[in-house]
Amino acid sequence: MTEKYDIKLINKRIISMILPVAFEGVLQMSAGLVMMGFIGRIDVIAVSALGISQRITQMVWALFKGITTGASVFVSQYYGAKEPEKMKHVIQQTIISVVILVLLLQAGIYVFSSDLLRIFDPSPELLDSANTYIRTVSFGLPFLAVMLVIGGVLQGMGNAKTPMIITMIMNIINIVLGYLLIFGNLGFKPMGIKGAAIATALSQVAACMIGLYVLLNKNGILNSYLNKDFFRIDLAQIKSVYRVGLPTSMESMFWQLAAIILTRSILTYGETAFAAHQLGLQAESISYMPSVGFGIAATAFIGQALGAGDKKLAKIYLKQIMKGSMAITSISVTILVFFPKTMMALLTDNPEVISLGAIYLILMGLVQMPQNASHVLVGAMRGAGYTNIPMLVAGTGLWGIRVPFTLVVVYLLKLPIVGIWVVMCIDLVFRFLFNVVLYKKKNIYDKTLV
Repeated sequence: MTEKYDIKLINKRIISMILPVAFEGVLQMSAGLVMMGFIGRIDVIAVSALGISQRITQMVWALFKGITTGASVFVSQYYGAKEPEKMKHVIQQTIISVVILVLLLQAGIYVFSSDLLRIFDPSPELLDSANTYIRTVSFGLPFLAVMLVIGGVLQGMGNAKTPMIITMIMNIINIVLGYLLIFGNLGFKPMGIKGAAIATALSQVAACMIGLYVLLNKNGILNSYLNKDFFRIDLAQIKSVYRVGLPTSMESMFWQLAAIILTRSILTYGETAFAAHQLGLQAESISYMPSVGFGIAATAFIGQALGAGDKKLAKIYLKQIMKGSMAITSISVTILVFFPKTMMALLTDNPEVISLGAIYLILMGLVQMPQNASHVLVGAMRGAGYTNIPMLVAGTGLWGIRVPFTLVVVYLLKLPIVGIWVVMCIDLVFRFLFNVVLYKKKNIYDKTLV
């Protein structure tokens, strides 16, 4: 019976979740824009160095973001089922396993950084700059991984405000340190790209420490676990979390592996074209980052509703979240399509990069609606525990459309870089349609993990 549901109250809960998550996304986007603006004023080598380095570090991010999603799904459903001890145990075990895994990966990246970067066939100057960046920023990866888990599980409980505050502090530290260390302001020695890496790593350390304090202080959810048994490993629980989370990791890794191939393809057009692509990606985040927030909200609220056994409430949440996502997306579409050069000018003063990047923003602006609607549908399916469906969609779109047709555009047809961007648009539209078909085919409201 729909009469028992207060739509205004539901919308209020959604807004209380969406606003902090969306604002967190805007904070990340803004900090990214500012830092990219700093680096864009060094030279195109610095921008390209950041771009190929991030292709490697984003693989690590993808792995732990997926694991975080697994933990968040369990936490949201245990929260809805009112099982606090089981929820705490999931958080504890996820943090322990993540720390062990990320330390191994960080060591590997530091030792083999040059070999990893040679995948992109960079020039000697670009390789040297990228190697400096990635080895320095790798020290922040363990703190980034733990921070991802903390933010994800808090959002799974419906607490989006605390991750937002942590993100705000992290971004402020990143921007301030970046300003001081990149250009050598206020008496600091100018360090260029290495200064950007140091600023990023230190901001991640600070955010992680704040997040751990939130969980472990006397009022924190894990305070009762702060004893010698905290580091005891429960392999069964870890396997359960990873079984749900790893499909999301694979989905993200599909993106990152594809990005490596695409990055190498784009570099064939020269470093100016690659800089335009990289800065365009950053500018596009004005739409992407807030839409991710709606997907996170869908995962949390639908997971909670299904954990509580309320299918109708889960459906209402999806409908209201989708409405909000489309409303926000319409604003970002207007900005990207009608003011692309203004956006690019905020990131670089190179007129050639601005003109080329503006074409990218217009094309991406035209497909923001289907792209962001997909984020909501994916979030809903994850909340129900169907983390394998988004992996299937991403794998099909990337490896069935984006990668092969990009290779055709670049190496067979030898079209301009705009051809790659058109292929990206086709992939996003296909992926939206595929998500709609699978959502209608699967009855996600009959699935629960707890």
